Amino acid sequence: MIVAGEASGDLHAAKLVHELRAAVDGKIRFFGAVGPKMREAGVEAILRSDDLAIVGLLEIAKALPIFLKAFSTLKEAAKKNQPDLAVLVDFPDFNLKLAKTLKKQGIRVVYYISPQLWAWRSYRVRAIKKYVDLMITILPFEKDWYETQGFSNVEYVGSPLAKEVHAHRSKDEFCSEHDIDATRPLVALLPGSRHKEIVRILPDMIRAAVSMAEQKSDLQFVVALASERSLADAREALRDIEVHSPLPDDLFVVAGETFDALNASDVAAVTSGTATLQSAIIGTPMTIVYKSSLLNYVLLRPLISVEHFGLVNLIAGERVANELIQRDFTPETLSRDLFKLLEPNENRKMRLRLQQTVDKLGHGGASKRAAEAILKLLS
Repeated sequence: MIVAGEASGDLHAAKLVHELRAAVDGKIRFFGAVGPKMREAGVEAILRSDDLAIVGLLEIAKALPIFLKAFSTLKEAAKKNQPDLAVLVDFPDFNLKLAKTLKKQGIRVVYYISPQLWAWRSYRVRAIKKYVDLMITILPFEKDWYETQGFSNVEYVGSPLAKEVHAHRSKDEFCSEHDIDATRPLVALLPGSRHKEIVRILPDMIRAAVSMAEQKSDLQFVVALASERSLADAREALRDIEVHSPLPDDLFVVAGETFDALNASDVAAVTSGTATLQSAIIGTPMTIVYKSSLLNYVLLRPLISVEHFGLVNLIAGERVANELIQRDFTPETLSRDLFKLLEPNENRKMRLRLQQTVDKLGHGGASKRAAEAILKLLS
């Protein structure tokens, strides 16, 4: 049984499925909560996880009936199928509760991609000790953290993104396909994959782009969306902005081409999340941004115990990329940051620091090592 609830988890889970099948000549049956990547990998969809990717306390509360139904569906599927093992991928608010239920059914539980307990809600380690047989971590400092908490069933495999994130086309090929001038500066705008992120973050990104274009007319901008599913949200946000001010002439929107867009760009504004790590691996200098509802921020910020929000900064252990969070994130602050990164010397310095950070992630093969750890447990 395999359960993922967000786009990044679905991607990692699909790669894990491929590695597990390859290791045993395909003789494993998979079922569970799956997104598009796992469906492509042939995992039986007990339910589609596409609509479970919700962020924020109010949003989760409103969607509670959806979560309860999904939980019940998976619980019954586990009883019916009696899997030899359950692999729960990230998505802690849902998956930690599911781990408890599955463990009570006598099913062994592997948790792949640790919840960020070292950042907040560290008390959840008690649940992991009770209900998780093996924790597979992808960040270099997590194994040591768990051992200080008295939990030693931890395997560090490195990041699945290391050596797997790469552009599929050259800068010239990408620009040619989208009528972008490869000789002029290009700024990437990554507004996140969730509806609420696009609604709250993209407008200020676009306003920053408008301001930058007024100051430097040769700039071009590409909004890189995680998937085609985000296009409707982005177009609606763009229409709302255009009512009040004209959009830059050289503004392009692409979906499902994030790596190529980053590779072609000189700098990027990146919503905090997995995309900051993807940007670092590709080597694009970035400013990290995030904005949630005021109520969510006021409720959640006191619970966060780490100095940095961006994954790339957490791995580096220092502020490699500047972070503009909540009130600090405005069109003015973002445009100022991006202009600074466009300066050749600053651009070179950040590319070097990003490379040094990425070297800490391992050198590929994380999904294969995760599969080996799971098969060892099964055997």
